Amino acid sequence: MPSPSFLLPTFPPNKRYAPEGCRFPSALGGRSGLGSSSSCCCPRCLAVMPVDHRRLCGPEESRAPALWAAVCGAAVAAEEGEEEGGDESPRDPWALRPLFARAAVLSQADGSAYVELSGGTKILCAAWGPREAPEPPTAAAAAAALRMGRLQCDFRRAPFAGRGARRRPGSTVERDAERDFAAALRAALEPALQLERYPRTRLLVSVLLLQDEGSVLAAAISAGALALADSGVQMYDLAVGCALCRGPDPSASWVLQPEEAEERRAAVRLTVALLPALNQVSAVQGTGSGSTPEDWAEALCFGLDACYRLYPVLRQSLLQATGRRRGRRRRRRATAASTA
Repeated sequence: MPSPSFLLPTFPPNKRYAPEGCRFPSALGGRSGLGSSSSCCCPRCLAVMPVDHRRLCGPEESRAPALWAAVCGAAVAAEEGEEEGGDESPRDPWALRPLFARAAVLSQADGSAYVELSGGTKILCAAWGPREAPEPPTAAAAAAALRMGRLQCDFRRAPFAGRGARRRPGSTVERDAERDFAAALRAALEPALQLERYPRTRLLVSVLLLQDEGSVLAAAISAGALALADSGVQMYDLAVGCALCRGPDPSASWVLQPEEAEERRAAVRLTVALLPALNQVSAVQGTGSGSTPEDWAEALCFGLDACYRLYPVLRQSLLQATGRRRGRRRRRRATAASTA
């Protein structure tokens, strides 16, 4: 009995055959049987011919990369020119970057807020109300916990937040920077909270930096205060943050809410947090050298005035979130009454 392999048709490599009665023999070399590199598209041929499913077919039309080189090069040159030309056309020192704030954006948190500055800085913050705090390790900490609650802040930076090369997630430099931001955020938000009303509890604030285009700490302070207020925690006032910077030139003026490129070129930086209703400064953080006390005092006055101008935006966002929450409750009650 012959081997089963002799009963099957054999096809030489890279050759295609058309069955008898093919309606398109011209596409296969003028006759049915041995075919060329062309293929027949009749239903019988498509059903018989072997198909390589592992081969990725390319596009029917293509263009040479050289055609796009000029366009891409012009776009990159224009972007670099804008960054390098920042010194030629300085910003108005009193101009504030437009700010967008929205509260109650996350349903899985007690309170949440989203803050975005014109230019790309984007902050997403979530807050959770009083929770049971773990047992303090020392007697002094236990005595302090009996008197007031504790605020715990967490700051995380998305891997895609900044331009250029990404930082290695989980590296020592990344963890240290996030820890410093969390400590500064806690120092700015604690004076705005009535922690004595929540003894032996803790409040949680988690900040995620989605895009870094400058003034990150100031935006995080505003977002954190807005999220805490949205969670229903007792507060004295909303904390409003504002950042300033100045170039290495001693005659340069201070710039409010600097962008990432301006912060990179700056020699002095300052971040201010204010409780506008109480007229109380909750935090001041400055870095740099080469400035006189009069320069720092001028920058502080600029920052406080900017916080007063930003306060109505955050307050209006909180009022709108409260109105949306009341509207949802009203519709829920109406639906329950109609189904009863």
